[in-house]
Amino acid sequence: MQPFTERVVQIIKSIPEGRVMTYGQIAECAGSPRGARQVVRILHSLSAKHDLPWHRVVNAKGEIAIQEGEGRYMQALYLENEHVEIGLGGRIDLDIYRFTPPPTSAQKA
Repeated sequence: MQPFTERVVQIIKSIPEGRVMTYGQIAECAGSPRGARQVVRILHSLSAKHDLPWHRVVNAKGEIAIQEGEGRYMQALYLENEHVEIGLGGRIDLDIYRFTPPPTSAQKA
């Protein structure tokens, strides 16, 4: 894996139960503030292989980014099972549920 990919995987694995991070937040923590789309690609391609808690990653508005269907339903179900409230309009209150990991060397660089 590339260093950015490794950092993204580790950050996603670090999101605790009942908390969420945004794609952009993960990209910034991994050292690439404009890398949100790369985070999407990494999450899509490596979730199963690395047993990533993919359901704990949401868009910048605190919404589930998956299109309507089974995946969206499953993400909402997993989050609700972790006591994450999904409000009206499908939004998660990031002030309450956002996880902020401690700074890494990638962020300090």
